Amino acid sequence: MSIRVGIGGWTYEPWRGSFYPKGLPHARELEHAARAVTSIEVNGTFYRTQTPKTFRAWAEAVPEGFVFSLKAPRYATNRRVLAEAGESIGKFVDSGLAELGDKLGPINWQFAPTKAFDPDDFAAFLDLLPEMAGGLALRHAVEVRHESFCCPAFLDLVRARNVAVVVADSPDYPQIADVTADFVYARLQDAKAEIETGYEAAALDDWADRARRWEKGGTPEGLRTIAPHPAGTAKKKRDCFLYFINGAKERAPAAAQALLGRLK
Repeated sequence: MSIRVGIGGWTYEPWRGSFYPKGLPHARELEHAARAVTSIEVNGTFYRTQTPKTFRAWAEAVPEGFVFSLKAPRYATNRRVLAEAGESIGKFVDSGLAELGDKLGPINWQFAPTKAFDPDDFAAFLDLLPEMAGGLALRHAVEVRHESFCCPAFLDLVRARNVAVVVADSPDYPQIADVTADFVYARLQDAKAEIETGYEAAALDDWADRARRWEKGGTPEGLRTIAPHPAGTAKKKRDCFLYFINGAKERAPAAAQALLGRLK
């Protein structure tokens, strides 16, 4: 499976009795969610350090083929000088990520909306991101949310390191849909509470088409790009990760399942 669709986290009170069957023990919510969607972005890793035991338990609770994406810790990204984040990055990478095995997906390094692009400092930060953890290859995505990143210089930095730029579908943050890595990471944050599936059917059709085009190595239309991909680059199949997150979060599971239905 090269296109995965999911939600952010699995512990959310409004999902109980709607997405989760009434009376389902809270301890079994991950198990249930992992059989309804094909990936989950874990937000808890953004706020606190997890343990190898926790990562191992998550891996054991989900079926084969399921993948977790992890939000990297805020201590690494919410700082004035990114080049000084090495200790925080190392602590996170060594906290037991390898216990997820082949269920470890990309790591999302999310930056504050006020964090502006400093070419030298951001390049130094990217150079701190490790390629491996416990024998597992790591894939990194950066979620930048300041308009100053909408420039070719930023895209040159991430392309040179095979780091993806998170594609944001949000009314609050700039969109950069340039493909810069061998995978694509999108966060869909514009769901509407009054729509049962969060997004209108036509919008879900569009996202299904975009996912297929990305997966086949193409570039979908209708999204904002900053600098064209270098000419002559061979089209290669890509893994794609799309998450319905924030927005009308109560609609996220229905949105993810509706999109998965279109991709089957």
